[in-house]
Amino acid sequence: MPHAAREEPSLPREASPRRYLMCRPEQFRVTYSINPWMDPAKPIDLPLALAQWEVLRDRYRSLGHTVELLTPRPGLPDMVFAANGASVVDGRVLGARFAHAERSLEAEAHLEWFRAHGFTEVQEPVHINEGEGDFAFTSSWILAGRGFRSSPLSHDEAQEFFGRPVIGLDLVDPRYYHLDTALAVLDDRTDEVMYYPGAFSPGSRAVLARLFPDAIVAQEGDAAALGLNAVSDGRHVLLPQGAVGLFGPLRERGFEPVAMDLGELLKGGGSVKCCTQELRG
Repeated sequence: MPHAAREEPSLPREASPRRYLMCRPEQFRVTYSINPWMDPAKPIDLPLALAQWEVLRDRYRSLGHTVELLTPRPGLPDMVFAANGASVVDGRVLGARFAHAERSLEAEAHLEWFRAHGFTEVQEPVHINEGEGDFAFTSSWILAGRGFRSSPLSHDEAQEFFGRPVIGLDLVDPRYYHLDTALAVLDDRTDEVMYYPGAFSPGSRAVLARLFPDAIVAQEGDAAALGLNAVSDGRHVLLPQGAVGLFGPLRERGFEPVAMDLGELLKGGGSVKCCTQELRG
């Protein structure tokens, strides 16, 4: 049976206030390579990285959102990618367990922050998951990536802890090593997403098409600009400025794209979403 025609949303869409956790890139370096974006031979302009990050932080605040700060720790250059440190739903915190030794100490830094800031239901995971790198949340499901970092066993662990159904998705292109590089939730109240099909296995593409028949489907050039590494409050979609092909489709759906320049942090394999962990509840 054909899917019913999509009803156009009333404009403008309504944003909902969010609370985010971020970490200043004071320690940011590329001294090792654990994804295809990282090249230690390419120098980092740290003052520029700090400035780009501050623009993102300030933009969140200007849109009415709360930004909490995680203190960076020496020797942990990837802590700026705060999305990877935990997943938070209904005030419950499932910590991360990193696949690579270079990032392993970040997990405890995140758990300590949550315990010190009034979160009482905090669980250290048994299986490898890299937080919101591979977990995305809609009103109906937890979408869970696997294939490069997070263990498939972490999916059952997340389902049991959060009490929400988990949909496993297989990532097959190493450039899109985390789910948040290949898929973004645009409105977690209405199950609206955008994604790049080429990052997923054939079976996972079929699942996404079935679950989200009206999704915005990104083209290769926008995906390669990390355009899916985006954050939405239900109205404003903050995404890399190079993903110009996504701006029109987003506006057609009633969203307001907000172009961000995080070019220095892209050298570490992350952009807007990687820098932003959402504190739900």
